[in-house]
Amino acid sequence: MTGGVRVLVKLARIAWASPYSCLGILIGLAGLCSGGGAVYREGALEFYGGATRWLVRHLPTGKRTMGFTLGHTILGQNAHELIAVGKHERVHVRQFELWGPLMGPAYLSASAWQWLRGRDAYRDNPFEVEAYREAP
Repeated sequence: MTGGVRVLVKLARIAWASPYSCLGILIGLAGLCSGGGAVYREGALEFYGGATRWLVRHLPTGKRTMGFTLGHTILGQNAHELIAVGKHERVHVRQFELWGPLMGPAYLSASAWQWLRGRDAYRDNPFEVEAYREAP
């Protein structure tokens, strides 16, 4: 693949994931306005602290959640935890690039299916299985 084509493919992936990225940026901006921080690392905007921390702590997975990905944004409780879960969350960034606007419904459907089968809705979700396999 030539350099120009590679750039176009990357831009298409960014655009495809952009509805979720925009939501992540809005949440991140709320975090910044409430004392949080941000960094751009390895193709994703990472937001932590402030209102972002509050939101991550109140996800269904609870206070133990260290990071949460929306498109090309990764939301976390603090900067150190984002470094710890960075590889795992970047697998989700790639998943958002592939699934785009369908990622939310696909992820939630996969979790519901696992739960209905008596399995763990988080750990047995194929999106999480892939992320833990690539970045334990």
